[in-house]
Amino acid sequence: MKTFIILLRGINVSGKNKIPMATLRDLLNDLQFKNVQTYIQSGNIILESDKKKEVISKEITTSIKTKFGFEIPVFVKTIPEWEKALNNYPFSIENEKIVAFCFLDKSAKETRIDIKNIGEDQYKIENDVVYLNCISGFGKTKLTNNVIEKKLNVIATTRNFKTTKKLLELAKK
Repeated sequence: MKTFIILLRGINVSGKNKIPMATLRDLLNDLQFKNVQTYIQSGNIILESDKKKEVISKEITTSIKTKFGFEIPVFVKTIPEWEKALNNYPFSIENEKIVAFCFLDKSAKETRIDIKNIGEDQYKIENDVVYLNCISGFGKTKLTNNVIEKKLNVIATTRNFKTTKKLLELAKK
């Protein structure tokens, strides 16, 4: 049995794609996943399964569409993949409030993208993660999920440092 960290993109944001976490946990338990936990309301899940990542993603996507009527991207990561993302963060973590990880549905072909007016904000594209250092703050940065998706032709979901670190802690318990 392996432990996985699952990210759902775009749920419970501005009243759209609402999924109560208790209902989501019940749904995942019904799919025979083990030790299902959720963290905050934005689609962060830890669970155990013997299934492959692709199967887990497909089952969750299909079940959410059937139960709630909308389709959302589902990202499935192993603990080693999550640790690698955290350990490879290339910028200072002195100010955790400006640190984020943008997880991609596939490895990016590019390592640089043209984004106008990013000021002091920094990014680094490494395979299926874009590391963000948003010195201007997340409310002002041009390094948004939508811009990254458009520029890299991927589906992406972003988590801040606190959430990324906490998910690993929960997964390793």
